[in-house]
Amino acid sequence: MKIGGVVLCGGKSSRMGRPKAWLPFGGEFMLQRAVRVLSEIVEPVVVVAARNQDVPPLPSEVAIVSDEIDEKGPLAGLAAGLAALAGQCDAVYLSACDVPFLKPEFVRRVVSFLREERQPPPPPPFPSGRGDGEVGSAPNAPFPSGRGGAGLRATVPRVGGFLHPLAAAYRMEVAQVVRAMLTEGQLRATDLFDRVPTRVIEPEELTDVDPELASLRNLNSPEDYEAALRLLPTGAEDRP
Repeated sequence: MKIGGVVLCGGKSSRMGRPKAWLPFGGEFMLQRAVRVLSEIVEPVVVVAARNQDVPPLPSEVAIVSDEIDEKGPLAGLAAGLAALAGQCDAVYLSACDVPFLKPEFVRRVVSFLREERQPPPPPPFPSGRGDGEVGSAPNAPFPSGRGGAGLRATVPRVGGFLHPLAAAYRMEVAQVVRAMLTEGQLRATDLFDRVPTRVIEPEELTDVDPELASLRNLNSPEDYEAALRLLPTGAEDRP
């Protein structure tokens, strides 16, 4: 299975007060950092920016595309990224640009669950009086590929009861569903998981590769940014 990467950087950054893509961090800008980490393990990688958005210099092999629909959030960015990578890969890992502690091992783990298959819903319970109980296991219980069932279309971490669609993997087949949602005005990215077979990944399935789940840490405010800078190793440059 060939995996590509999509990095979104077209948000308004209203709480941060300046473009997150240009935040200096560890000798590079934030967008450069996200692209670099993803490029270590997936290819190709595309960046989805807002129309006429200025972005930091990126490797020549990284394509920069624009949101097809302005100000429609991450779902529109996913649609643009999937369109740009059509025919080039089987699935993508979707990331925000403001993830300074993204770990390659975390990305690999999230993507690895796409190789499972989702079990179909169990048969209805036997009529009362037969004494057999219910047949089948929980409808969302995964099992290894090769045992049948409907193929997964997405995998997404769930931590503290919240899904993380910007740290998730999507098969290319979700593009049609994403476009339908945009047409219908359904813009909440997490609603996609109700419309395609999805494997929810629990924290204990990730902490062996990312003990503090730092890969999910993003930067929404100047305070978040300053706190992240304090976590840089001693001697690391915080300016490109």
